[in-house]
Order: sequence, then structure tokens, then C-alpha cells
Amino acid sequence: MGYHEFIAVEGAIGVGKTTLARMLAEAFSAELLLEVFEENPFLSDFYADRERYAFQTQIFFLISRYHQQQRVVPATLQQSMLVSDYFFDKDRLFAYLNLFDDELAMYEKVQAILGEQIPVPDLVVYLRADTDVLMQRIALRDRPYERNMDRNYIDALRQIYEDYFATYTKAPVLAIDTNDIDFVRSQEDREYVIGMVRAALEEGTIQQSLPELSNEAPPTGIRILQGGRRRLGDFQRFHRALDREKGFGSDLALNLAGLTEEVGEVSRELKLTWREARLLRERLGNQEAAMEQALAARRSQLAEEMADVLAYLLKIANYAGIDLEAAYIEKMGRNWRRSWDPEFDTEEAEAEEQTR
Repeated sequence: MGYHEFIAVEGAIGVGKTTLARMLAEAFSAELLLEVFEENPFLSDFYADRERYAFQTQIFFLISRYHQQQRVVPATLQQSMLVSDYFFDKDRLFAYLNLFDDELAMYEKVQAILGEQIPVPDLVVYLRADTDVLMQRIALRDRPYERNMDRNYIDALRQIYEDYFATYTKAPVLAIDTNDIDFVRSQEDREYVIGMVRAALEEGTIQQSLPELSNEAPPTGIRILQGGRRRLGDFQRFHRALDREKGFGSDLALNLAGLTEEVGEVSRELKLTWREARLLRERLGNQEAAMEQALAARRSQLAEEMADVLAYLLKIANYAGIDLEAAYIEKMGRNWRRSWDPEFDTEEAEAEEQTR
């Protein structure tokens, strides 16, 4: 079974998400998933009185979007590529705009639980447009419940999207300014946008799947292990799913003990490697060749122990509330900008770095 990509098109109301999603599905011969927003019985009342109907509207959308994506996305991706005109985190953006205090706190708890079970897209196409352009497009499509749309609401929503995608890291994001693009009427603009999406997909490397693990993974973690543009955050999400499925504990001390034990196993494998390399050097007469042959003999065991070390690091990061990828990038960025005295011993430099 090949790996099938998941593209989500996002942006504020009126930006053209559904139109572009249809075009991309046709261009890539993909299945199409459209948001079912008109079934929300509170929607028209919400636009008439947002404060009164915000919570009912938001909870209905959250549950509806969860059921749709949880049912459709994993099943579809087993067979074909998928293009959607929204992604699950969209719901949170509207909640930030419309809910407050206890209602927002309650919403966030429910959304966090449900969100862990939804596959993250391989690419998010984020469509931008100025508020005036959005208002024009909303007026042109003339949906009854949008005829009295408040410009300030649309402007606030546009800004929330901008702020959100400025720091979004769960998936690659292709941001497209649509103010001067008409992919509905212009074939040239349509081909330009599709070409941008195609290039964005090809920039990443599709990693090989992990068939030896996929059968044992919890349902919410299987897709992460099956391949795609995996990032460190994906593996943290997998371990959260695995811990829930298997009932693993979250005690930091016990997991630290496990990490220490696995580091010891890595040390043991390296010690055996060095011992074998020393014996081989006497026979081969070449240190480099001896070490390579010794590593080749123990590489699979060493890889297994190092994987266990990474697993415990990911688990501890989860329990400590740390985005390990973001922390690593920030720390290595500081290291890259630093300079060390070449006369400094490597161990001394590393010791100094630990104190900073």
C-alpha cells in the first residue's frame, strides 16, 4: 500500500477554500472532503446574535467536524490522496474569536482530546486576502445567512488566521496571497496556484513506512508510523496515543529511570563495539576498517537501543509539556550563532555550553 497525501485548504470566510479544494482534487485525481457547515442548526442564529449562540454553534461544529474527519480521513488515505476545504484546527480559531472564560476553557479541553485522534495534513494551503476582498467575495456568493456579515468580525477572523499560521508547525504551510489572483476565471492563475501546490508537495521527502510497527500501533498512531513528512512533533503525538492505548504511566521519575537504563544499554553496545574493534585491529592492521566492521556487526542492536532512548525522551517531553522539535531548533539556532575558541577542548566547550 502506497502513501497517500492529505492536503487541507484553509483561510478566512470568503477566501475561496472550497473552490480551490475542488480544483486541486481534480488536478491530483484525489478524493474531496468538504465541510458540512449548513447542517449546523445554530448558524443563522449565531450570525444574528453571536454572543448568545456562540457556544452552541461552536460545540456543534467541533463534534460535527470530528465525526466527519475521524470517519472519512483515515479510511480515504488508505486508498487515495485526499483534499479537504478545511482542517480540524480551524474550529479552534473560531472558538478563540467567539468564546470567552469558562466556555472557552471547556471547549479547549474537549477540542484537545478530540484533536489527538485526527490525522494532521501533509500540506496546509493557507489562502490570504485583505478584509475588503473577503467582503466582496462574501457578497458575490450571496448566502442568506451571510448577507449581513459584520466587516469587523471578518477582519478579526482574518487577523486570527494570520497570527495562527505565523507560528503553526504541525505541518508544512503554503501561504498564497489571493488578492490579485482569480483562480476561478483565469486559467493562468489556476495553473499557477496548482503548480505552487505541486511544488510544495515535492519539496518534502516521503519517508518510508514502518511496517514492522504499524500493526501494533494504536489506531490514532498508525498513520504517523505509515509514512509521510514526519516531524518530531508527530512522534510526540504518537507516544501520547500509544500511552493512552497501552495504559503507560506518566510518572516523570519512572520515565527518567527508563531513559537512564536505555542510555546504559547504548553504552553497553558501544563498549562491546570498541572491544571487538580492538581485537579486529590486531588482525586487520587498520583501526578504521576494524571499527567499521565492529559497528556493522552491532549496528542493529545499537539502533534498537538508541530508538528506546529517543522514545523515552519523547515521552518525558510530553509529560513535561515541551515541544521537543521547537526546543531543539531554538537551541541549535543559538549554537549556530555562537563561536568557540578552536584551542578550547571539545569537552570544555560542551561543559561551558551547559552552563549557558
